[in-house]
Amino acid sequence: MGLGITGPDAPVDWDALRRYAIEVMGRAYAPYSNFKVGVAGLVDDGRVVLGCNVENAAYGVALCAECGMVSALHATGGGRLRAVACVNADGEPLMPCGRCRQLLWENGGPEMQLMTPRGVQTMSEVLPDAFGADDLT
Repeated sequence: MGLGITGPDAPVDWDALRRYAIEVMGRAYAPYSNFKVGVAGLVDDGRVVLGCNVENAAYGVALCAECGMVSALHATGGGRLRAVACVNADGEPLMPCGRCRQLLWENGGPEMQLMTPRGVQTMSEVLPDAFGADDLT
């Protein structure tokens, strides 16, 4: 899916990205917590990738929405995430958990933008002093 983005420096349509996240949140499988999460990510080539949380009776193997989105990113051709909107069941911005922040860093980098409850922030603001590939030398 595309948002009509013309290039990597085009402005992010945050309203559209949030609408995608709200739509996919409605497909979340959360029978245990009833805490539905949806996420939409804008890829550097203009694609939008989606994810929703998928719970499991064995709680530890539940999948966060961001995990599904990152899997969709790679399954549909890869690339880098430019912008991500993550929402709760009310459609309000939701801060990803620590594990998911690390996934976003890995697949979007320090300049990737994230819609948060405090407004749009870069990943370097969300996850200062992040651990990344450069630390593996």
